[in-house]
Amino acid sequence: MNKELLIAVLMGGPGSERKVSLASGAAVVKALRDMGCRAEAVDLTGYTVDLPEGTALAFNVIHGTFGEDGTLQQLLEDQGVPYTGAGVQSSRVAFDKNLAKEKFLAAGVPTPLAEIIDVSAGVRLPTMPVPFVVKPPREGSSVGVHIVLKQEDALSAMEDAAKYGNDILVEQYISGKELTVGVLNGEALPIVHIAPRSGFYDMSNKYPWMNGGDGSDYYCPADLDAETTRRVQEAAVAAHKSLGVEVYSRVDVLLDSDNNPFVLEANTIPGMTETSLLPKAAAAKGIAFGELCLRIADISLKLRA
Repeated sequence: MNKELLIAVLMGGPGSERKVSLASGAAVVKALRDMGCRAEAVDLTGYTVDLPEGTALAFNVIHGTFGEDGTLQQLLEDQGVPYTGAGVQSSRVAFDKNLAKEKFLAAGVPTPLAEIIDVSAGVRLPTMPVPFVVKPPREGSSVGVHIVLKQEDALSAMEDAAKYGNDILVEQYISGKELTVGVLNGEALPIVHIAPRSGFYDMSNKYPWMNGGDGSDYYCPADLDAETTRRVQEAAVAAHKSLGVEVYSRVDVLLDSDNNPFVLEANTIPGMTETSLLPKAAAAKGIAFGELCLRIADISLKLRA
């Protein structure tokens, strides 16, 4: 890649994950500069994009709403500016957990049983028995997610999820190990095992520096036998491909007590600080953080040149 090209690192955004995105963006700017690239931070606060003159590539690290749902990608395409990661359509599908679930099922990707509940005419309970997981379909970082273990907790969980939209995803609860698999240029990286110190992997345990939670421990490569490792990585790559995601993603997987993998979702703009999970996985494969950022930029630029 020509290191004289100007890379605008897009960060922040108007969504609920703004603080996390700013941390990712700062880390990517530093990493690219350390690799000898021309990188400039661009903090987006609204729903428009004003890029520095001469921008050759937009490096998108805006997590969640606007940055990850296809909106920003469409704006960049309208401006004729190449950008990193997933395209307009794959971003839209991957970001919408209901659409992604349809793609997983159609492609035979192992994924929890699910029910989509329309609450436009009022909140109602799913027919699925407890335990189950309630998810707003178009929020990231576990925003509005509830694990319902008792029937008496179901209504309040549904009411909270309904604040984020009218079509709630209710999934079969899978008890087991929380894993995540980075996929870079169609190949799986080493698996990360996520072990929350309390509860489940929600916002407070993902970002204790921001929310005062207990945090989580991470093990990479995950302590799994060779056959289980292969099946988890194959499920992650199959999920990535079923959504049509370009360049890279991070696929979340649950592993039950019988070592069966269940894909939950693919994150098309995963965290990109040096301690984030995709960089952890890359490092376990011998790819340093700066090299990872450079590879993402290079692959994206060649794809959209």
